[in-house]
Amino acid sequence: MAENLFIDTRGACAEGVAFTEAVVNGLAQGGGLYVPAVVPELGVDEICALAHIPYALRASRIYRAFGIDLPEAEIDGLCERAYGENFDDERIAPVVSLDDSTHVLELWHGPTSAFKDMALQCLPLFFSASSRKLRAEGKLDVEHMILVATSGDTGKAALAGFDGVEGVSIGVMYPDGGVSDIQFKQMATQKGNNVVVWGVAGNFDDCQTGAKNVFKDDAFAEQLGTDYGIALSSANSINWGRLMPQIVYYLSAYAELVAKGALTSGNEVDVCVPTGNFGNILAAYYAKRMGCPIRMLYCASNENRVLTDFINTGTYDISNRPFVKTPTPSMDILVSSNLERQLFELTGRKGEAIRGWMEDLAAERRFRIDRETFQAVRAHLAADSVDNETCLETIRGVYERHGYLMDPHTAVAYKAACNLRTDDVPVIIASTAHWAKFGDNVYRALHGIRSTDPLPADVAALTGCELNSLISSETGGSDVPTGLAELDELPIRFTEVIEGSTACIETAIVDYLSGR
Repeated sequence: MAENLFIDTRGACAEGVAFTEAVVNGLAQGGGLYVPAVVPELGVDEICALAHIPYALRASRIYRAFGIDLPEAEIDGLCERAYGENFDDERIAPVVSLDDSTHVLELWHGPTSAFKDMALQCLPLFFSASSRKLRAEGKLDVEHMILVATSGDTGKAALAGFDGVEGVSIGVMYPDGGVSDIQFKQMATQKGNNVVVWGVAGNFDDCQTGAKNVFKDDAFAEQLGTDYGIALSSANSINWGRLMPQIVYYLSAYAELVAKGALTSGNEVDVCVPTGNFGNILAAYYAKRMGCPIRMLYCASNENRVLTDFINTGTYDISNRPFVKTPTPSMDILVSSNLERQLFELTGRKGEAIRGWMEDLAAERRFRIDRETFQAVRAHLAADSVDNETCLETIRGVYERHGYLMDPHTAVAYKAACNLRTDDVPVIIASTAHWAKFGDNVYRALHGIRSTDPLPADVAALTGCELNSLISSETGGSDVPTGLAELDELPIRFTEVIEGSTACIETAIVDYLSGR
């Protein structure tokens, strides 16, 4: 494909930019998000042929199809580095069939045991390559600091991906008290001289809103450039470089199912995704746009059911919506950034409409889409939410029926798929984390303890690693990845907690840069 350009969702950029610029910029001018000017199309035979090549080559073929402005040989090399021995399964994203029509796409075989590795082992390599290219062309004269807001998994995956990357430092913000013990220790023990981690007094939306406000502060950007030679960028899924690798695994999963005879080439599947910031399910939508025979996208919410309510009513309203802590903290999100990209596509790419709705959301904490766009949403998406107790019951039920142990986020998707399915069309369940990242609630599930009830005193006294070891022994030796099993042995490096205001975040960034 010829070189593709990337445009923004709010119509603020007069001209599109190349992939390398979109990745380095992160957020588009005017606050919009980058999307490809042209979404490439693949034939079903081309998609099915992916099953016969290694995963790294599958990824590079999709990158090439999007017409990114890097040499093909370099794309191949970067993908080979991204998807290799750093994953504990040579298939990278294997598909496990629970029965003839229910298939689990395991996205957690990377170094941090969460689906974010699928993108964040890849993005740092392409970010670095993009920076080098732009410097060589005289378009860039600064180094970068990546600023990341995380609900738990993105933070560690980004830290691991950018650790040691030349010319880049990274700061991660997570909601203090809002992540699991394992997630906290994964971030707080991160090695590397170019990384820093802050807890934020608040929830994930406070972290994400604070980060967005920092990105929009032109005076602060000028200060960083003048005083430190630094520009900010993002590794959250607002960055197209985070989203594009996720498209690959849906195309790959379809090809795998056809190759093993679980699906006939050309037949449709449904895809169910546990959804918080909407990036993972949006990647499935783009896979569908590219030609993958996906019929419906099932959006699975937890008790923070803002997306389910939106898909079912056409109104996105967080004006009086309480924020609920659940056994699925990576989904405890009220402001789903990637929904903006989805609406941009479903309006026929009407930037003015998107800009208006995003302004309404910022000012009034709500917006309502028009009838035509709502019909388009319903044509592609169905949604359901799963309460905390049902989530835990699902973990136990699937383990008892299938001998398959899943984490709470995957359980939400499994149950939502069961609720939404109306026929025998096969469904792919996106499994987004290894169960051992959320051992406390997996233990509750297996022992019939309610989500709000404390663990038995002797169990509560265990560290996350010790609890995972106990669960493993109780379930016949369910494997705990090495990266999770060794956390108790690593020193805690980062304990600072800051306020989530723009000023406090900016002060923390300056303090870090001044002390490097």
